[in-house]
Amino acid sequence: MKRNKQIDVKRALALASVFNFLCSCSKGCLLPFLTLYLRQLGLTPAMTGVIMAAKHLISLAWTPVATLLSKHYNKRRVVIKGSLVCSAAVALVLLLVPTAEVHTQSSSCNATNLSSGSAQSLDNLLPISLLPETTVTSGPPEHPVSHPGDTLPAETKSASVMTSTTSRNQPEDVSVGVERSLREPGISSSVVPHVSGSSAAAVRRRRRSEVKSGPEEQQREKTTEEESRFDFLGDLKVMDPQHQLFFLILILVSVWESVSAPLEWTADDGLYEYLDFADASDRYTAIGPWGLLGAACGAGGAGLLVSQLSCLIADRIPRSAAHFFCYAGWAALALPVACYLPLYLNKKRDRANGLLKAVQLVRGSPRALLCAITTLLVGAAGAAVDNFLLWQMQDQGSNELHMGSSLALALLSHAAFPLLAGRLSKLLSPGRVLAVGAAALGLQCLYYSFLWGPWAVLPAQMLSCFSGGALWWAVNVQCEDVATPEAERSVRRIYSALSLQLGSSLGSVGGGFVVQRFGLAWLFRAVAAGLMLWCVCLLLLQWKAPHQRRINYSRLLAANASEASDSESEQERDWLDKAMETDRSNNNNYGRRINH
Repeated sequence: MKRNKQIDVKRALALASVFNFLCSCSKGCLLPFLTLYLRQLGLTPAMTGVIMAAKHLISLAWTPVATLLSKHYNKRRVVIKGSLVCSAAVALVLLLVPTAEVHTQSSSCNATNLSSGSAQSLDNLLPISLLPETTVTSGPPEHPVSHPGDTLPAETKSASVMTSTTSRNQPEDVSVGVERSLREPGISSSVVPHVSGSSAAAVRRRRRSEVKSGPEEQQREKTTEEESRFDFLGDLKVMDPQHQLFFLILILVSVWESVSAPLEWTADDGLYEYLDFADASDRYTAIGPWGLLGAACGAGGAGLLVSQLSCLIADRIPRSAAHFFCYAGWAALALPVACYLPLYLNKKRDRANGLLKAVQLVRGSPRALLCAITTLLVGAAGAAVDNFLLWQMQDQGSNELHMGSSLALALLSHAAFPLLAGRLSKLLSPGRVLAVGAAALGLQCLYYSFLWGPWAVLPAQMLSCFSGGALWWAVNVQCEDVATPEAERSVRRIYSALSLQLGSSLGSVGGGFVVQRFGLAWLFRAVAAGLMLWCVCLLLLQWKAPHQRRINYSRLLAANASEASDSESEQERDWLDKAMETDRSNNNNYGRRINH
């Protein structure tokens, strides 16, 4: 008969911490810089927001399903290994996407070009097919050309969005402006940068037809009409290069998220059930800080590495591709650890019913609902910061070193909040701490809208101690208040899904269109105003909402056990005292009898 292996809790926690550190480091190398890479490819803010929103929505819908399937078929370790390998492979495939007529450069190289304010920097980020065919005259333009980092609020600032199809459907004043630019040499082509080459060619044909007279003019008009019809049908069948690039990246990012989404929940469930089987589930939270430390190391290390490289790693590979190679490298290092990761399968624990029960618990408590709405809004605001903060920093001359350092500082500040949690909990209630966290994020966004230099973002990153650490500490306290036994993790996952997935998807779409229309600065100001307004409403609603604190059954059982032990000891003491008194009285009576 074989002896059962003794469970080593310390070894299990060490392996889980290393695995969490490596996986977080892998994500930190790439995910914060992904939107910056999409910008370098020439995608607009709206396209970038849609891609990131699709990524979050796929994670929201697919992660619970994949986790349940891996548990049902007892394939957790296979899912973890496959997720690491496939996610690294798909990330490298993104580097093979052909940048159809779109010039790509690293962000710092663009920043140096943009500082000169030349028109050549505009051509580096716009598709060739979207640029006008007219040549720029030597004279000064009537309207100065702003660099592409400044997201332009009007129609003249959305050059990368306009396609050849939409340019043909513009009103007559656009074509008049093109004719004027062709007729008058003092007007530069940068006045109408949103007009495509096809519309300019149509204007040329129309001007040539005006010169002709008689029957030749009518014949030319008929030919032009037939050509325009065929061109219109061709545009319906064939997209412009920018939209082709957009849909190709959207498909690859969707596949990437589908293979990487089950990793975190699957490993988390296996570890928790392993510790629960060993009666050590209270030590499960010890691995949390390692994820933040890994993300900080990944972001800071990748930023430092990329900033030290030249503009091109090879002949045609920009140095921003180093983010993808770092992501794949850290995933490869996490693969051997995954082979020895402690996992346990508890078939009696039903995760689906646990999530449904958690939704009912949150819905049944007014304060829990307020916390859920707050996490949703904070997730939307956080998505706006995560997607477009690096764009704002790039416009101020920041390179990868500044960006990586700022991201690492924010994550380290978030991880340092437990050092202040004890003192803060004595001063403020969890509900007020939640409002303080949301207000701190609003102050950060307001500060981001007024950046003035490469290192100017660092003071605001220190507020992540409250906007991230304090806020999620208050959410965890709310989970403990509303949850029943063995439901705390499910309730916590409901809040994280509302914030990190659903809220982030809404914030990504909305933020992309706001940046497209009004600019980066106004996006951060609008987010700051919305969060501040919600903080005021949150405090008023918390004051009116009844406080329904559920009984903590674990503490109650512990208290009952201690009371029972005290009562038993008192009973034993009473019985012993009575026995000693009886024995003493019997001895005295026996002595009296002998004396008599």
